[in-house]
Amino acid sequence: MTTPDPDGLLAEQLLRLTRRVHRIQKHHLEQRGLGVTPAQSRLLRTLAHYDSPPRMADLAERLEVVPRAVTTLVDGLEASGKVRRMPDPTNRRVIRIELTDDGHKALRELHGARRSAAEEILAPLTGEQREVLGGLLDTLVDGTPERGRNC
Repeated sequence: MTTPDPDGLLAEQLLRLTRRVHRIQKHHLEQRGLGVTPAQSRLLRTLAHYDSPPRMADLAERLEVVPRAVTTLVDGLEASGKVRRMPDPTNRRVIRIELTDDGHKALRELHGARRSAAEEILAPLTGEQREVLGGLLDTLVDGTPERGRNC
């Protein structure tokens, strides 16, 4: 007889939830007809956090992907007019990436799609359950136990 593995079960539940979140977000993105993949959406959101246009290497580091992956994402977003490459004013060998007006508009739509997806995912939970889940997720994301929180 095998002993149940509660950590293994939790890990499987987290993986299944992650897949469900991705599936639902992708569905909400497709409904809005933006022509943006989830990976491109992540790059657009990341770009919005910079005060000035970043280099491709900066984006790759922040996204924790190889630079080639960023190049592919930027190519697609540039073709659809959501970002543009521009030379660095101080070093012409460096290319920076900036959001266009269409990119800013897409970000607003993406925010709405993410919010709708979150509402769908969280619909079965009460307000109290959502609060507890938020605290637990903060602890998991930070990797350290939260002191003084009743979970």
